[in-house]
Amino acid sequence: QVQLVESGGGLVQAGGSLRLSCAASGRTFSNYAMGWFRQAPGKGREFVAQITWSAGNTYYADSVKGRFTISRDNAKNTVYLQMNNLKPEDTAVYYCATTPLGSSFRTNGYWGQGTQVTVSS
Repeated sequence: QVQLVESGGGLVQAGGSLRLSCAASGRTFSNYAMGWFRQAPGKGREFVAQITWSAGNTYYADSVKGRFTISRDNAKNTVYLQMNNLKPEDTAVYYCATTPLGSSFRTNGYWGQGTQVTVSS
């Protein structure tokens, strides 16, 4: 079955950087999209960024455009989220997810266990 394992979270000061990784296994992902979502305490899960495995097309939430970059290494079946100029409001549990192209992450996705990112002011 599909497994997603996130890593790279931690505590960082405002203005700092972190890189999250998501290692995927269990199938071929060439017709899949990979996304990063986050959930802050007391809030719903929100979309952060998305990339398609084959073409590498990317999409970002407005709140992270220009600061976060999503990328993938197809040979390693790994997706990354480079986060720069972090702000306290970026504090959340970050989740990796994958879904077939054209499908919804929320209804047809596979999800990782999440990794905590904490940004101190």
